[in-house]
Amino acid sequence: MSLIVAFSDLPDMAGRDLGVSDWLSLDQPRINRFADATDDHQWIHVDVERATREQGGPIAHGFLTLSLLPRLQDDLFHIQGAEKVLNVGVNKVRFVSPAPAGVRVRLRQTVAAIEARAGGWQITSDCVIEGEGLEKPLCVAQSVMLALPASDADAA
Repeated sequence: MSLIVAFSDLPDMAGRDLGVSDWLSLDQPRINRFADATDDHQWIHVDVERATREQGGPIAHGFLTLSLLPRLQDDLFHIQGAEKVLNVGVNKVRFVSPAPAGVRVRLRQTVAAIEARAGGWQITSDCVIEGEGLEKPLCVAQSVMLALPASDADAA
């Protein structure tokens, strides 16, 4: 169950550990759809036979793993009184280890900072995407979002 925070209480979230999201499968059909969407059909991702023969199996695109951040964050954190929560970008992205096709992933998220921006709050979070049963994380990144108030909420 995700944490629900009032828009006006966002400044108090700095430094808060949000815990872990639910697991989400990075299965081969999802990898293939991402390859089609991005025109990245490199064999290490989509040629199951060759990838199995040459490297033990196909791996997900690093950018597919990263692109799951908003979906995984949705499991952890909702802002009551926000009209919009926009993805502003990511900082310090690293793909630490490959994500084997079929692995389940989840997010660990900590709110690093909250700053007043553009009439709302900029939320910077430290994010670690983990693969079930894997020693190293798949991806580490710092997510930056902008929460803008609904017309009746207090702005920053």
